[in-house]
Amino acid sequence: MPSSPHRALRGSLVLCLAAALSALVPSPAVASPGSGPTAVVAMGDSYISGEAGRWQGNSLTTSGSRNGTDRAWTGSGYDPSRVYGTTAANGCHRSDTAEVKSAGPIASALVNLACSGATTDNVFRAAQGGVAYKGEAPQADQLATVARTHDVKLIALSIGGNDLGFADIITTCATDYIVWYSYCHDDQQAEVDAKIDGVMADVGKAIDEIRTVMTGAGYAFGDYRIVLQSYPSPIPRAAENRYSESGWSRTNTGGCPFWDKDSDWARDSLVPQIANRLKGVAAAKGAQFMDLRDMLQGREVCAKASKQVSATVPASAATSEWARWIDQNQTQGPLQENMHPNAYGQAALGRCLALVNERTSGNHSCRNTAGTGASGMYLTAG
Repeated sequence: MPSSPHRALRGSLVLCLAAALSALVPSPAVASPGSGPTAVVAMGDSYISGEAGRWQGNSLTTSGSRNGTDRAWTGSGYDPSRVYGTTAANGCHRSDTAEVKSAGPIASALVNLACSGATTDNVFRAAQGGVAYKGEAPQADQLATVARTHDVKLIALSIGGNDLGFADIITTCATDYIVWYSYCHDDQQAEVDAKIDGVMADVGKAIDEIRTVMTGAGYAFGDYRIVLQSYPSPIPRAAENRYSESGWSRTNTGGCPFWDKDSDWARDSLVPQIANRLKGVAAAKGAQFMDLRDMLQGREVCAKASKQVSATVPASAATSEWARWIDQNQTQGPLQENMHPNAYGQAALGRCLALVNERTSGNHSCRNTAGTGASGMYLTAG
């Protein structure tokens, strides 16, 4: 039987009332570009996640607080979660001094999605071949959530080192010094040369993936910035090493078991090669570039300009080393912390990020000032 005009009218009124009421019910909080809490996001690998943030310099003392260098010391034992939080368990090692956390109040939220050991595959979205890592979704998929709930202003990205096999290079070079008495730079350079084109293509894809996520969240190209950064050298040039190449002091005392020629290759060939290629990727993808090749100059493990911490030489950002040494016997923490910026180095990286945050365009190189802490970091063009 056909509906009466009155019944149809009542139905229309009910629909209108329902629509009006639904408009009054608050929806889940969703931000958009220009609204919501601002955010700066760190993505990538161990050099930005905060690996080795447990340490303030290096000390030969293997007990207690290691002369004040071990921030995980509780007074009766060691608790890495004091530094790495819940990520002490899965090994992502996002420290409380990680670059984005040390940058200061540059945004309402300082979000660290980076994970120690991550490769480009762990940045890509799952829909584009991205791979979950250490129990966490691909970082681009995590970014999608942040982008929907925050007004993301800057994304700092450090990636590619693990694709090139940084850990294997360090292991090979150290083994060649300690065991085989042979050089590593010749065969390792060939390994890098064979991989680097493919790795840089994947770094470019990682930036594309970030762009796609941000576009999907409603951001225009100019609403946010991507800063791609390079890597610092954790070891000094041969002429700047305070330990003799011969004997066992570099291994047992300094924690820098590398031949002079291999040290010079790493500092003046490998690190610049990777930095220059990353700079090219940034230019091709419309990202800013932060060059960190000289960030640890004079603050490297075994550098003449720095000192080990001891009972008479206190830990200090002004005088201590800013990178974690090689602890081959694992008497002080896990191997994965080796050859990474420590808490002092990460504070310096945070200052670099804060400075770049103020420069809305251009490429910049970040350097330190001898005899000072993070406050002495400064930028030069390029």
